[in-house]
Amino acid sequence: MLVEIDKKSGFCFGVVYAIQKAEEELEKHGKLYCLGDIVHNNVEVERLSGRGLVTIDHEQFRNLKDCMVLIRAHGEPPETYKIALENNIELIDASCPVVLKLQNRIKNGFDLISSQNGQIVIYGKEGHAEVNGLVGQTKYNAIVIGSIEDLDKLDYTKPINLFSQTTQSKEGFRLISEEIKRRLEAVNGKDNYTFYSNDTICRQVSHREPDLIEFSKHHDVIIFVSGKKSSNGKILYTVCKSVNEKTYFVSEPKDIVQDWFSGVKSVGICGATSTPRWLMEKISEKIQSF
Repeated sequence: MLVEIDKKSGFCFGVVYAIQKAEEELEKHGKLYCLGDIVHNNVEVERLSGRGLVTIDHEQFRNLKDCMVLIRAHGEPPETYKIALENNIELIDASCPVVLKLQNRIKNGFDLISSQNGQIVIYGKEGHAEVNGLVGQTKYNAIVIGSIEDLDKLDYTKPINLFSQTTQSKEGFRLISEEIKRRLEAVNGKDNYTFYSNDTICRQVSHREPDLIEFSKHHDVIIFVSGKKSSNGKILYTVCKSVNEKTYFVSEPKDIVQDWFSGVKSVGICGATSTPRWLMEKISEKIQSF
């Protein structure tokens, strides 16, 4: 049985940078606080925890003083930096540069649309760490949309400025954008409304979709490796499943079921932008042991 690991799967550069920064500081000091899970993969979080990384939430962060805290790739709202300054906390800022650029665009976009008495809208997962950071740039005025059903939250008599979480689906964004435009036209008439549609999905993430479609077509069974918290993982798993019915979602080697491979000639292993390469390799070893 052939077992192939997708060469393009695994950590995106933003996650690689955050983990490198964490490992550098742990090498020097033996302990480091991280604001939220450094990556949405419980196995990688456990590995780093064993090296001294302590995951804290925002409530715990507010009570810390005179220490060092890592900001993960997802980024943080302005409030986090204010608390750090007040509490003499040294921030190791590993925010992804793509996310930082988007935060700046959303801040400017909010100022623009506010001057037109409009609404700023973010296509993303409500409560997700990156989305929380983006919403913070708008003084918490942004409206978060996760699906077509959420579009009833919007007032179509007012201008709309639309952005996207960096790890959302391109197709999902296209459908949301088209439906907003359709509703604006229905209420205001053609060309009699203001709508800015900004596709701010990270291209390193969006380019994985067509690659995974091709990869999934070439194997009898696909094992998709991701943490259950990963938004990107859920999207990319659905992409694989859409072209290969025998696609299975696993988070660690113990999730593998031997019966999946009965009579199978080839298996493809792939994963999310939060999935470490070493974990996919361990899963490959488990499959080949059958």
